[in-house]
Order: sequence, then structure tokens, then C-alpha cells
Amino acid sequence: MELTNTLTMKKEAFIPHEPGKVKMYTCGPTVYHFAQIGNYRSYIMEDVLEKFLRHEGYDVQRVMNITDVGHLSSDADTGEDKMLKGAKREHKSVMEIAQFYTDAFFKDCEKLNIRKPDTVVPATTRIGDFIEMVETLLKKGYAYEAGGNVYFDTGKLPNYYVFGNQSGEDLAVGVRDSVDADDNKRNKTDFVLWFTKSKFEDQELKWESPWGLGYPGWHIECSAISVKELGEYLDIHCGGIDNAFPHHTNEIAQSEAYLGHPWCKYWFHVLHLVDAGGKMSKSRGEFITVSLLEEKGFDPLSYRFFCLQSHYRKPLTFSFESLQNAAQAYQKLITRIAALPKDGEPDREGAKPFREKFSQALGSDLNTSLGLTVLYDMLKSDLSGPTKRWLAADFDQVLSLDLLEAAEKAAHKGGEVSEAEAAEIEALIEKRAQARKNKDWAAADAIRDALSARRVVMKDTPDGVQWHIEK
Repeated sequence: MELTNTLTMKKEAFIPHEPGKVKMYTCGPTVYHFAQIGNYRSYIMEDVLEKFLRHEGYDVQRVMNITDVGHLSSDADTGEDKMLKGAKREHKSVMEIAQFYTDAFFKDCEKLNIRKPDTVVPATTRIGDFIEMVETLLKKGYAYEAGGNVYFDTGKLPNYYVFGNQSGEDLAVGVRDSVDADDNKRNKTDFVLWFTKSKFEDQELKWESPWGLGYPGWHIECSAISVKELGEYLDIHCGGIDNAFPHHTNEIAQSEAYLGHPWCKYWFHVLHLVDAGGKMSKSRGEFITVSLLEEKGFDPLSYRFFCLQSHYRKPLTFSFESLQNAAQAYQKLITRIAALPKDGEPDREGAKPFREKFSQALGSDLNTSLGLTVLYDMLKSDLSGPTKRWLAADFDQVLSLDLLEAAEKAAHKGGEVSEAEAAEIEALIEKRAQARKNKDWAAADAIRDALSARRVVMKDTPDGVQWHIEK
């Protein structure tokens, strides 16, 4: 397997620290609001990565943090505290906000078939671990106290900008508010490990520490949680590309200073979901959630399918029109699988070439688009129906599109239909859609009548035309 490592910007053969085992860390959500679909693009692709590793026989241990304290909207002591912002907005306590939006996040993950990580750790449950790591960094000379806070001293590092390939625009992400000068810092790139003096004097969550009553900086949580749960060597660290700087840069700095050796070899970053206005984010005001997609009539798995059609290393442009096209393609795929014959045993030996092609596609830098192509090619092949079903189920261990489950539901809606007949009906429906687009109403009506004569019942939905044979 090869992955693009953001540290080197090269495709590298994936070799875990311990043969056969993968230790994987995912930056979790800051639970001050609903996650938007741009966030879920990253989680979907990380989910595919984990499931493909499992599919290929690796023993994967995956950990995710939940940021429920200490995340400012810039890396200086500036900008809004996101958790405090959510609490004020909804007139609730910070912990009430955190629990509500943590639950909402995992409900959306279920709808998108994103597997819950093996270990999920809220930051507020590991304050002692954060304090221990800060104390060690102070003892080793990588941190210093100033103005009541504890800072990491980036001047002690030979190379702080480890993601040196990032553009200036990428490096500026994460500093969304104007950054005031912090006279406590020795270097402008130094960052806070522990706050006791902050402009947020009304901060609700504070803990006793050797430096006084305060709370942790944002970056320390991922390092401490990862080391505690996964040990001194991490195989893959995942996140959206906007985490590369400053968050992941600071994680590497403090983790390797703490451990005294290289920490994580492979960095897996998913590029942005964008629309006509640029990167989709909550900071722009209105944002699109999974619930909003459902309100508009879309199956959340149509959005997962939409994401799988693109490579994770490229920005993905979203529009409701493009989502509708993906939804229609997804429904056609389900209909095709629903029409496959069930009787007989799968030819597992004959299925091997397609299984190998699928593994090669996903093993080539997680090329999900090519993986879908292998799925379509397999369905067009002369393999038996049971063999195609078996392969679809095998591929779906990674794709997680509920291919067989959705096909069963589609089949139960109406009478039985053969694979060839289903393909013919789909072609007629496509011709009718094209005729309507061309305003050739006579041709469209003629096709509709022909389908009606075959007892085909059609329904227009945001996911495309759904149909079944009337019993």
C-alpha cells in the first residue's frame, strides 16, 4: 500500500512500526456546534482508510479526541474560545454544550456509515496527562513560564515548519482573527501549553496545576492522548488539511520534544470541500449539515458516495446539483445490484481478479474513484449473480454504502426484475430525462407510457428517479 505522506509530499510505501498492526490517530471535532459536511469529508475518507487497512488484514487501533475545552479560534491568546462561544449562544453550560454536540456528531457519523473509533477521549477527562506532559517539557528545557502562562519554545527546534511544502495560504489557516502581539513569547511561533492568564476571565472550566488555576492549550491534548493510548510510536495521524498548521505542526514539536525521538511517520490530510465561495466552514456563517441534506430529501449515503467519487488529495467542489447527480448514480447502482440473481454459490476463485483490482485501486493512495470503477466493471462482467453479490459485499466492507442492504429494500418495493430488464428500464428512464431536458415532451410522454405498460412505477426525488415494478 502507498499513501501520500504530507510530511514529504510523496507517495510512500506504508510500513507500520510493528508488522501487521496499525496505530492510527484522528483529530476529533470541537463540540461547540453541529459539524458541517466539509468536516465529514475528512471523517469519511479517514473511515475508508481504516476500513481498507482492516480489509487487507491489518489489526487497526484507532483513537480520536473530543475537543471540549481550550480551543481558541487563533493560536495566540486571541479570537473566540469556541466552547465558550457555544455556551453563550445557547445559554447552557460548556459541558452541556459539549455533550449535546458530541452526541449529534456521532449520530451523523452513523448516518454516513462512519465507524466510531475504538477509543474516544474527551479532552476534559485527561487534564492530569496534559499537566504531566507540560511538566516534562519544562524540565527538558523546551518550555518556559511567562506572564502566568506556559509556552513551548520553538526556538529550541532545528526545524519547526515540518510541513514546509504548505503554501502561505495553508499556513495562515487557523489564525482566523487578527493576532495581537504577545509580549510573553520569546519567538512569534511559540504557543501556549497551559493558560492561567487569559482574556477569558469568565472561562467556565479551570483546573488546579503547578502554575495556578487554568486550562490547557488546544494542541497539548492530541499529543498527550495519543501517547497515552497508542504509545511512543504512531503510524498514521489523520486530519483535514487546515490542521497541518498550526495544530499538527505544534503536535509534532511538543511530542518529539517530550519523547526524544521521531513520533509519527505518516500524515494523512484530506483537502477541503469547497463551493463557489471557497472553503466550506462554520466561520462563514450558514453551513450545510447532514440534517439539512436529509431535510432536502437526500440520503446521507448519497453524500458519502459523492465524496468517494473524488480523490482525497484534491479539493472537492460541492453544489446541490452535483450532489443530486451523485444521488442518482447511487440509486442506479443500488437498482442494478437489486436485480442480480441470488440463487447459487459465489465463485470465489473467479472473483479473485476483481478483488485484487479493488485492493490495488485502494492501495494506490486510497483511490476510491478507481475503486468504484472496479465495482462497476465487476457488475458489467460475465460473473454469476451470486458472485457479483459476494464481491459487492466484500467491497462494501470498505466503501460502506450499504450496497446489499439498500438493494434488498429496493427489491422488496415491487416485483422481481432481471438484471438485463433493470438495465433496459434504467436506459429508458435516462432517455426520458434527456427528452424532458430537450423539451421534447412527445418523446418523454411516449417513453413514460411504454414504462407504464411494463408496470414501472416512477417517483422523482432529490436522489433521482426511483422506480419499481408494480406487483
